[in-house]
Amino acid sequence: MNGVTSSIASLMVGAAVTSSAAAAHRPPTIVLVHGAFVDGSGWAGVHRILRTAGYPVVVVQHTTVSLAEDVAATRRAIASCDGEVILVGHSYGGVVITEAGSNPKVSALVYIAAFAPDAGESVSALSANAPKNSGPPILPPNDGFLVLDKAKFAAAFAADVAPEIASFMADSQLPWGVQSLEGKITTPAWKTKPSWFLVPSEDHMIPPESQRGMAARAGAQLREVSGSHAIYVSQPQAVVAWIEEAARKIPAAVTAR
Repeated sequence: MNGVTSSIASLMVGAAVTSSAAAAHRPPTIVLVHGAFVDGSGWAGVHRILRTAGYPVVVVQHTTVSLAEDVAATRRAIASCDGEVILVGHSYGGVVITEAGSNPKVSALVYIAAFAPDAGESVSALSANAPKNSGPPILPPNDGFLVLDKAKFAAAFAADVAPEIASFMADSQLPWGVQSLEGKITTPAWKTKPSWFLVPSEDHMIPPESQRGMAARAGAQLREVSGSHAIYVSQPQAVVAWIEEAARKIPAAVTAR
C-alpha cells in the first residue's frame, strides 16, 4: 500500500506541476471593447488574426447607452475569462477600459485611437479641451442619442476603409447615448496598469495631438501609424501587432511600475 500511495502522490505532484506550467504559458485573453457609433463586429479582422495566433478573445457587445452600463458589461466579460486579461479599447471604448481595467485580472490596457480620461474626466470634458479645428459630423441629439451624418461618415470615421464597408458602417450605426459622454472616471486603471497607445495620424474623430497628450499623461508606450479612426477595421494587422507587443512586455512593464 505504501508503494501505491507513493505512486499516487507522485502522479498528483506531476499533474500539479504540469497544470502550473500550462497556466504559466497560457496566453492572456484579449478583451476587445468597441467605441461609439459602431458595435463589436468591426473587430472581426483583429479577432481572426488573434485567434489564429492562439489567443483567447472576447468581444464585448455593450450598448453605449451609459458609461456605467458599458463598464458593467466589460466587467462581466473579464469575469468570464481564465487567467490574465489584456483590455483593448477603441475610441470611446478607451473610456470604458480606463474605468473597468482596475480588475485584478487585467494586466495591460491597449488604446486604439481612443480616449484615456483621468479621474473626474468625461468624454465631454476631453472634447471641450480638444483643439478647435473641424469636429466630427455628429448630428443633433435625437431622443438622447447621437449619430454621425451618413454622408460624411466615411470621410470622418473610415477614410481608409473599403467604400462598401464604410457605407455599411454608416448605415448600421449604433446610436451613442448622450449619458455616455457625461460619464466620469473614478479611478483610472492606467495609473496602476501598463498601457499601450496606437494613434492614427489621419484620425478626424479624436485629434491625434489629443491622443498623444493622453498617452503621455498615462505614461503609455506610443506608436503612430498612418490611418483613419477606423484603423482597427482598415489595418487589423497593425492593431494586432501592438496588442502582441503589450502581451510580450507585460511582465517587464509591471515590474517597472
